[in-house]
Amino acid sequence: MLPAPRFTAFNPPRRILMGPGPSDVYPEVLAAQSRPTVGHLDPLFVGMMDELKSLIQYAFQTKNEMTMAVSAPGSAGMETCFVNLVEPGEKVIVCRNGVFGERMRQNVERMGAIAVLVDNEWGTPVDPTAVEAALKANPDAKFLAFVHAETSTGALSDAKTLCALAKTYGCLSIVDAVTSLGGVELRVDEWGIDAIYSGSQKCLSCVPGLSPVSFSSAAVEKLKNRKTPVQSWFLDQSLVMAYWTSAGGKRSYHHTAPVNALYALHESLRMLVAEGLENAWQRHHDMHLVLRAGLEKLGLNFVVAEASRLPQLNAIYIPEGVDDAAVRTRLLKDYNLEIGAGLGALAGKAWRIGLMGFGARRENVSLCLKALEEVLS
Repeated sequence: MLPAPRFTAFNPPRRILMGPGPSDVYPEVLAAQSRPTVGHLDPLFVGMMDELKSLIQYAFQTKNEMTMAVSAPGSAGMETCFVNLVEPGEKVIVCRNGVFGERMRQNVERMGAIAVLVDNEWGTPVDPTAVEAALKANPDAKFLAFVHAETSTGALSDAKTLCALAKTYGCLSIVDAVTSLGGVELRVDEWGIDAIYSGSQKCLSCVPGLSPVSFSSAAVEKLKNRKTPVQSWFLDQSLVMAYWTSAGGKRSYHHTAPVNALYALHESLRMLVAEGLENAWQRHHDMHLVLRAGLEKLGLNFVVAEASRLPQLNAIYIPEGVDDAAVRTRLLKDYNLEIGAGLGALAGKAWRIGLMGFGARRENVSLCLKALEEVLS
């Protein structure tokens, strides 16, 4: 027998996470995750799942019955929405103004559907005029897909207007809210959003690994009337929903749920309710204004214009002659502070500073500004 390798316990330092995610996790959420594990069909756990479903409905501002947390991160939430609704050969208008719009395109094409692209410059929101032109030119389109808060650039698109356009032209809307949920105004029912997904690790300040999703009644009808099976067994919501909903007092076994991670999500959403959703939106906005003032004093420029700028994801241009990686490395080493690098077209050109959830507080902003000032000088 080979000798067993020797390992020591992994004890990471306490970082201040101000990148694009994960965000700082609330201490109460970390404590909740450490509670005793019970079975995923335990009556007490099932009762908590019912509460969790209501909490997710509150965060999304929806009464949709098909609302739950996918047992995987936001990327799986994205795939959940596409794989359940889109069938081979169907046409999807896909808005692409950053990395995550491009991932939507890849999802559409991987399932044999047709992606009609509406491209906008990186750092700008989706243009409703261009979207309407694409909808008019493609009357056979079944879906309109867009990213509400583009994490790669920090641009916020007008979800209310875009979803209204989808309804006008007979399309179902699929919306990425990974970075927007809990950080900016989002009203699923009022805006007529049909399928939406998010992530636990951004403005909810929960541990990574879960994706809240919600489907409207129209989306559920589309799922029920599919001509082809859902390509993914694990993500097939017609199967998963039997676990998240009591049928005659019983839950159908689907998979072993991430019990402790769901404890954490329950606690983070409970804290969101205690703060109040609109108060959370305001807090993110207020902390953005403090950060903006400090960054402008340092002569740093934002990628996104103020009118369409995400308060919780601030993309700023790297000054001429400054070494991107060297600055981020020194922030991490000397200040225990993480900020994000640019993605895609902004790689090496921008930093992304997150103000998400528990991280959107004044002491974090002050530390970030002071650290940047010292490192850049």
